Amino acid sequence: MKIIRTLLTFLLFAFVHAALAADVPMLSGRVVDNAELLTPGARERISAALKAHEAKTTNQIAVLTIPTLGEDNIEQYAVRVFEQWKLGQKGKDNGVLLLVVPKEKKIRIEVGYGLEGALPDAVASRIIRNVIAPAFKANQFDKGVEDGLAAIIQQLEGNASDNPGAKDEAKDASSGFKDPNLPMGERILFGVFIF
Repeated sequence: MKIIRTLLTFLLFAFVHAALAADVPMLSGRVVDNAELLTPGARERISAALKAHEAKTTNQIAVLTIPTLGEDNIEQYAVRVFEQWKLGQKGKDNGVLLLVVPKEKKIRIEVGYGLEGALPDAVASRIIRNVIAPAFKANQFDKGVEDGLAAIIQQLEGNASDNPGAKDEAKDASSGFKDPNLPMGERILFGVFIF
């Protein structure tokens, strides 16, 4: 009886979590704007740029905007979308997902294993922080997404000299400081450990 009760409790929690988690929308194009964040013109320009990049490199980049994550955190949700959409070519894992959740002010660049060397987490974080976020703060969502994708494409195509994220990385390297890209709590814990 105790085992059945435990099993039922577990199934109830799993059901509630699944009900509160955001659904993954169908992949209907290179830009899936479920949050209606972008203008039709911006969606067309972005789709054309992503199509041209894929033709040139075979890398597949997609954009998803959703109104809310529900009970998910952005990292878990981005991974679910990436896996369900099967971004990137089989065997190459050369996909990139730009996920924007405007109501919750969250942005994530999820990168397939095949492109992690070309677009590491530190550079993706800088693109979000230095390119996308400032435009979003000024309510320029088209500009933020378009400029962010342009920076991603430049990084992937090896033209990072024009990439603000890459400039910051070069500046950090020349000053001898390398941003570990750690959350504040981990930085404090690390600092306490050292001192």
